[in-house]
Amino acid sequence: MKDIYTKIISNRELKIGVIFLIILILIAIFAPTIATHDPYVLNDDIIAKPSSKYIFGTDGLGRDVFSMVIYGSRTSIKVGILAAAISSIIGTLIGGIAGYMGGRVDKIISEIINMFLMLPTFFLILIVVAIYGGSLKNIIIVIGLTSWTGTARLMRAQAMSLKERTFIKSAITIGESNKAILFKHIIPNGIFPIIADSTMAVSSAILSEAGLSFIGIGDPNVVSWGKIIAHGRGYLTNGWWICTFGGIAIIFTVLAFYLIGEGINNLLNPKSSRSN
Repeated sequence: MKDIYTKIISNRELKIGVIFLIILILIAIFAPTIATHDPYVLNDDIIAKPSSKYIFGTDGLGRDVFSMVIYGSRTSIKVGILAAAISSIIGTLIGGIAGYMGGRVDKIISEIINMFLMLPTFFLILIVVAIYGGSLKNIIIVIGLTSWTGTARLMRAQAMSLKERTFIKSAITIGESNKAILFKHIIPNGIFPIIADSTMAVSSAILSEAGLSFIGIGDPNVVSWGKIIAHGRGYLTNGWWICTFGGIAIIFTVLAFYLIGEGINNLLNPKSSRSN
């Protein structure tokens, strides 16, 4: 236990990523307190420069950019975590079944995975959202349902390796059902690389939502960093701050989850830990 604690403490990427994530979560939770203005209110001060009144300035409609960025953290974290959770659960189940069952089941599932890998995921999300609407709920579900393939392939490899282990063969010998072996032994013992992969999936989901909002098919009822950047691109010459602060927020959030994923990967991978 002491060795694990020491490894966590000495893991620089993980520490920095967790600190960044805590900051983001606190900002999202206390957004109404931190925000200096209502992000939806249109003021008379249009394209006002950053000042003591408007910390990040205002946009072309007079909205306070600082307050919009603060409230945008709620949207990004919600989309990122929920979409990644959906994709991780689906990918873990499908990959675990394919790797453990093998044979025809594995071939069929592998073909389905390859089919999804050949599809341009973002454009698939784009089409589905355009047809069924760009509500935040739809965006989360669509991103989650189209981004599980990487997790499935990783879990499949884990399951194929684990089913050759002695304790799995012993469980088969004593007559445990395939379902029990999958959920009691395969998935719990193969889940650790999935955790690291899931943090990367959060970053990917956040970028997907920002991309959808940027091209104008995100949820019109919520504040989104992608929407802030899309609005600000028309004012780059006289309102550089609109795009800049929205872009920095996206970079900061994606970096936080990337560092956590990299840190967990180094923690769980002995080779990677030794190389560092």
